[in-house]
Formats: sequence, C-alpha cells, structure tokens
Amino acid sequence: MTAALFGINALGVYGFKQSSWTPELALDLQGGTQIVLSAVTEDGADPTQEQLDQAASIIRQRVDASGVAEADITTEGGRNIVVQIPGVADEETRARIQASAQLEFRAVLFAGDPATEFIGEDGNATPYPSPDPSANAEPTTEPTDGSDMAWVTEKLQGEFLAYDCANPDNLAAEAPDDQPLITCDDTRTIKYILGPTELSGDSIKDATSGRDPQSGAWTVNLTLDSHGTEVFGKISQRLYQNQLQGLSPRDQFAFVLDGSVISAPRMNAQILDGRPSISGSFTQESAKTLADQLKYGALPLSFTTESSDTVSATLGSQQLQIGLIAGLIGLALVAVYSLLSYRALGTVIIASIAVMGVLTYVIVCILAWRLGFRLSLAGVAGLIVSIGFTADSFIVYFERIRDELRDGKSITSAVEDGWGRAKRTIYISKSINILAAVVLYILADSTVKGFAFTLGLTTLIDVFIFVIFTHPVMQILARTKFFGGGHKLSGLDPDALGAVYQARSQYRQVAPVKAGRGAKNRRAQGEAERRQTIAERKRAEALAGERSTNAGSEGER
Repeated sequence: MTAALFGINALGVYGFKQSSWTPELALDLQGGTQIVLSAVTEDGADPTQEQLDQAASIIRQRVDASGVAEADITTEGGRNIVVQIPGVADEETRARIQASAQLEFRAVLFAGDPATEFIGEDGNATPYPSPDPSANAEPTTEPTDGSDMAWVTEKLQGEFLAYDCANPDNLAAEAPDDQPLITCDDTRTIKYILGPTELSGDSIKDATSGRDPQSGAWTVNLTLDSHGTEVFGKISQRLYQNQLQGLSPRDQFAFVLDGSVISAPRMNAQILDGRPSISGSFTQESAKTLADQLKYGALPLSFTTESSDTVSATLGSQQLQIGLIAGLIGLALVAVYSLLSYRALGTVIIASIAVMGVLTYVIVCILAWRLGFRLSLAGVAGLIVSIGFTADSFIVYFERIRDELRDGKSITSAVEDGWGRAKRTIYISKSINILAAVVLYILADSTVKGFAFTLGLTTLIDVFIFVIFTHPVMQILARTKFFGGGHKLSGLDPDALGAVYQARSQYRQVAPVKAGRGAKNRRAQGEAERRQTIAERKRAEALAGERSTNAGSEGER
C-alpha cells in the first residue's frame, strides 16, 4: 500500500511534473497572491452589500472548484472584493475569478471575415465608412423568430462592415436582449450578426467539462432546467430545418459569453433533452474554467482589477516550526508512555504511528496534486491532535488482550479474542470522530476547515493501520518465543498482569504475602485481587470460610 502511494506521487512528480515530495502550504504559512476587485455600476454608485456578498460567494465557489484550497475571499470598503490565494495565481485562476460569465444563446444571422476595409478599383485598401445616420434602422417586416433575416436592417449592415474586432471597446458593448448583436468570436477571426437573445445563462442547471466521444475534443456539457429545455428544443427544431434546407449560417446557434462568441456549432440534430454541448478550441483547463463559471452563475456586478500583489504569510515559518516541534514532543511522550506501560509491546504502537505518519505525508502530497489541498496551521493542529486519538486505539486493543490473559487464555487466543472485543469499541469511537470532523468541515469557517479535514483524514488512516498493520503484527508476535512465552519484558507476562486463572476451570490461588516480601509481589497480589470477578470473590470467600472452619475444628481437638 505504501509503495503504491509513493508510486502514484512519483508519477505526479516525474511523469506529469505537477506534484511534489513536500506538501503545499496554505496562505497563512506560505503567502500568496492578493487580487483586489472593484465593482463597476452603471450610475457609478456603490453596490448594495447584498450584491457584494453574492459576488463574493460566486467567486469563492469558482476558486474552490478550481482546486485552490484555503483561499480567503472578503468584501471591503463597500465596493471591493479582496481575493487572497495561496501561491502564484495563474491566468486560468485569474480569468475564473474576474469573468462575469454572462451567457446568452443567440441564433446566427450572418458570419463573415473580420475585415474593416475593402479593396477599391484602384487596388488600394479603403476603410468601410461609418453607417449613414439616416439609414433605415427598423426591420422592413416584423421578424417571426430569432433566425429571421428581417432583423438585418440597412443600418445594421453598415455597422457590421465598419465593426472592428480588434477594438476592445466594441467587444465590451452590449446590445439589448431583444435586439440583434454584432460581435466576433474569441479568436477575433470571425465576425457575426446574431439575432436577439433567445435563452440566457439563468436556465443552466449544471455544467461539466469532458471529451467528445467522437472527436476527442474538450467540450462543455450543459444541463438546462425545464424552461430552458422547452425553449432550446424549439430552437433546435427550427435550426435543424434550416440545416436541411441549406440555409447556412442560419443553422448555427451562438453561445455568447460576455459579448464574445465562444462557439457557434451547426444544429445537426434536434436536441429535446435539454443537454446541449459547447464545442470550440478548448483545452482541459479552459473547458473546466468555463464550466465552473456557467455552473455557479454570472456575477451580479462587473469588476475591474484594482491591484494584484504578492502577500506574505500571515503566520510564517516560525509558527509552523513551533507546531512541528509540539508534534514531535507529543510523539516522544507517547513513545515513552508506551514503553513504560507496555514494555516491548510499546514498540508496536511506535511502529504503527510511524507507518501512519508516512502514509499521511504521502497522501497529503497526492491530495495537493490532485485536489489542490494545502496544509494550513489549523491542518497541522489536526495532525498533532490525531496522535493522541491514534494512541487510544492501541491502548484499547492491548488492554483487551491483557484482560484475556488475566482470564487464563493463551497469548495467541488472547490476541484474537481481544481483537474481536476491541475492534467494535474502536470502530464506534472512530465513527464519532469522523462524524464530528464532517460536521465541523461543513459548518465551520474556512480557517477551521483544514483542522476538520486533517482530523477526518488521519482518523480514516488510523482505522486502516489498525486493521491491516497492528493486528497482523500482533498475530505474528504472539507466535514468537519472546511474546508468546510471556517474557517479563514483553508486556504480556500473565504473572505480572495478575492473572486469576491458570486455566478456564482452575482458579489461581492468591497466596498471602509474608512480611519481608518485596513491593513488586505485593503489587502483583493487589492487581490479582482487583481483577477478580464477583464469582471469583465469592468463591475465594467461601474457601476462606472453609479454611477458617477447619482451623477452628483443629483447635478444639
């Protein structure tokens, strides 16, 4: 198991070059990137606190979905949102945070070259003139649907010819939902005239990224709600009929994100189940970013980036060192206690904790690679607390074994019967620990989630070690001469434990201690007397009464 985990992490380190042999640290221990977003409103007034809180919640969901853990997202000053991310924020993460993700579904009316000039008769390039203000801006006939060419007026044609895809101000302009839109694709290579908005991103129920089973390209798969399913079904029927009639590009349906066309696929079939997919020149990262943006909704406000700076660790390496020293001290105390209380048996506790530590370390490294988990100071505290919880499991198990030995069983039988009795107790106690960790992770503040996560993780590893390592090791040791023979230093010496039985049907005689005998014998006798059951004490009292009666009879003679 340990070798397999190390192999998985080695694959991430040397194969994918995305993992590391050291755990990733959170913002409080490592520092990171601080991005300050300032809200922009149409009238310039400050947004409401409700709008800011909603935007902060959506950004937090997007950041969490990207795998970045332990991020800190707060509102500030009535119009700012401060995002602090551990480490260096890449471009995908920045885009995920800042994009407003306003998605519109519009039919394609015309698609052409993004040129803004034409070649005249003299062979020179001449820019298209600005549209004539007196040009007709109203449809000659009432459009019947979003694909009706009546939307393309004389004025709209002039605006299309003069529209410059390279001008960012053009892409920032928004058309009313009930009016056609001139825009370009996100690569600025195709210029479109699109019909009115027929469906908005509010109808998206879920969004996931994946590969197209036929082409292998990355796509964004949408799941629409009941209203979106009905509307999109009617749209797909109309566009599919246009495709059958060869009315290209009016058989295309554009997915418009924040003013740019991210995909305009042809409608090759009717989609009535409300599960369309967005195809385009996506990578795995960009597809997942878009899916998360659409899944968690559009921001209720537009934002500009006020600043993007590197921030230092709030706690720093000194506090981490103090926490690690505290953990080492705890380990040392557990080791000393184990050896003093259980003699050589204590080495099993030490070995089990060592194996657990190694597994926990490599699992944290793998989680950092696959899930973006970062270890905060609260998480370190969870690891330290888990040392005590782990020692509890062994104490329960070993005490059960000792009880069986005091009951007159052999060491091999005591190990098996003690395991059967101890595991139920341990499973119940660990279940409570895991339940507490889950509740704490769900309900607690983000600064405490690291503690809850590591506590739950180490609890699961503890149970795993207890089952596949500790008990099998005890089974092996019970068959050795040192432990199986009950050596005085093994921790399994029946005499030292005060066993009250020599066999299941034969009581051990607890002889009175004569004056001058050592304190060790007196302690053993006292232990044996304390370990007697009610039946044993009654029998001992009866035997003592018989001896007293016999002694009185002898005196009378």
